[in-house]
Amino acid sequence: MHDIFEKAQQTQTAIDADTPVNAEALEVFRIQYLGTKGILKSLMGEMANVPNERKRDYGQLMNALKQAAESKYQTLKEAFEEQEQGHDRQAIDLTAPGEPVPLGSRHPIAVTMNRIVEIFSRMGFSVVDGPEIEDDWHNFTAMNTPEDHPARDMQDTFYVVDAPGMLLRTHTSPVQARVMENRQPPIRIIAPGRVYRNETISTRSHCQFHQVEGLYVDEGVSFADLKQTLYYFAKEMFGTTKIRLRPSFFPFTEPSAEMDIWLGTDSEKNYRLTKGTGWLEILGCGMVDPDVLEMCGIDAKKYSGFAFGMGIERQALRLYEIGDIRLLFENDVRFLKQFTPAM
Repeated sequence: MHDIFEKAQQTQTAIDADTPVNAEALEVFRIQYLGTKGILKSLMGEMANVPNERKRDYGQLMNALKQAAESKYQTLKEAFEEQEQGHDRQAIDLTAPGEPVPLGSRHPIAVTMNRIVEIFSRMGFSVVDGPEIEDDWHNFTAMNTPEDHPARDMQDTFYVVDAPGMLLRTHTSPVQARVMENRQPPIRIIAPGRVYRNETISTRSHCQFHQVEGLYVDEGVSFADLKQTLYYFAKEMFGTTKIRLRPSFFPFTEPSAEMDIWLGTDSEKNYRLTKGTGWLEILGCGMVDPDVLEMCGIDAKKYSGFAFGMGIERQALRLYEIGDIRLLFENDVRFLKQFTPAM
């Protein structure tokens, strides 16, 4: 029994005297004393040979040995790690030039959206935004969309399963409704942003795309104001000086129209693009339906207004003569670099 206690005392002396000088020697120290086959594990196995009246003393001695070994190991480990980090910091030459970070590329959709915003900003339109997860009232009802309108069907609209009456907005028109609810005329705003529709007609269709819609409400606003506003936009955006408005239908405007710009048929490309007519449709528009104004809290007898909306992808395709809409969504850097000015 005395040999067991003596061996434990000798181990204590060895732990105090053993001072590893580097990380490799420290690992040897850990295995020798704290490993599963180490000295402390072996000494703990001698507990069965210690008389019952001395087991407590032996247990306390073993705990002290283990704490001393673990404390020394942890202290030296932290010291070696800090020393290693110091060497790494010294190895870095802070005066050396850094490696160049490649710049990202502008996306044609973002470039086109910014151009549209800039043109309408010159005409006094301010930019507003709204939630992309909308309620049914703002997305459909406030826009005078009947309960049986096909756009409400699951085939066109992404509804939120766990939140009845909530959906991914199908157009940016809800932004107009929210503005009219909280602001009295004069109102002159544009609302660009992402919209979502469940369109899987072809491989060229996408569930997410971008729109920008405009709204102008004030006393005495007429269809002539709408026409002149859109004429200015077409001239600044595409350089065209010839437009036409064709009668159409939208639930939230009355009367409604589709606007075309004149491309001509002098080239084969324009002939194919316009199907031989020379005209290319770019947006829909109309006078705000009085029912829409009333539902949003605006006196339709005092105020009138016009609204318009366009898909930004369509404008980008026309503006940069991109032949395939899929290029806008593939994010091929070789394609996108065309829209980043040279530095």
